[in-house]
This record gives sequence, structure tokens and C-alpha cells, in this order.
Amino acid sequence: MQTKTLEEVKRIFENDRFATENGMQIDEIGDGYARCSLPLEDRHRNAMGAVMGGVSFTLADYAFAVAANWQEMGMVSLSSNITYLGAAKGGRLIAEAVCIKAGRSTGYYRIEVRDELDNAVAAVTTTGFRKG
Repeated sequence: MQTKTLEEVKRIFENDRFATENGMQIDEIGDGYARCSLPLEDRHRNAMGAVMGGVSFTLADYAFAVAANWQEMGMVSLSSNITYLGAAKGGRLIAEAVCIKAGRSTGYYRIEVRDELDNAVAAVTTTGFRKG
């Protein structure tokens, strides 16, 4: 399998418009791994001024998608579980996705969402299914 550069992967995932139009970025890739981030803006906050839970989930889902697909497209989320651990205090969210188990047709990923001050924001597990 040919290895892609970070710049090539960023170009591929430009088509993930919901994530990219909301400011999500790919920072790092590796074998079964991705780190994505999001500079927080007012539009990411809820009525109480905290970061909306859906923002953390979307960033985690994006990190999963990149980790699972940057080498070979085809894995989709089959099931995800999120546990919110605390409020983001900083101005940037960071999600790191790691493949725990890669099978022939399914994969299991753990994604941690933190702010740039290293506060735990959410823990996510995702089971993916490889189409085709």
C-alpha cells in the first residue's frame, strides 16, 4: 500500500464538508491514527456559553474517519459511544483517534477529545465497518 503524505490526506478530506466548513483540521496521521483539531469560535458554543456537545462528537467522528480511511477509503461508523468528561477551557479542541483492533471487515477505535490546556473533554469509542 502506498503511503500518502499529510498534505495529500488533507486534500482528500476537504470533501468532508461538514467538518471542514466548521473549521476542523487534520494535524497528524499515522498507522491507524489521526489527530484532528478545531479552533473554537462563538458559533461552537451553546446558550450557556459552553462548547456544544455535538462539536466534540463531530470532531471525534472526523478523527475516526481520518484514522480509519486515510490509507484506504471504505470504513464507515457502525456504532459510537461518547462520554462527556468536562467542559473545554481553552480555545482549541484536539481529538486523537487510535485503532485498537483492525479486523477484516470491522475496526474498533478509541478517540480522546481534550482542549489545548490538556483538560479531558470527552471519551469516544467507535466500531467501524469496512464496505465492500
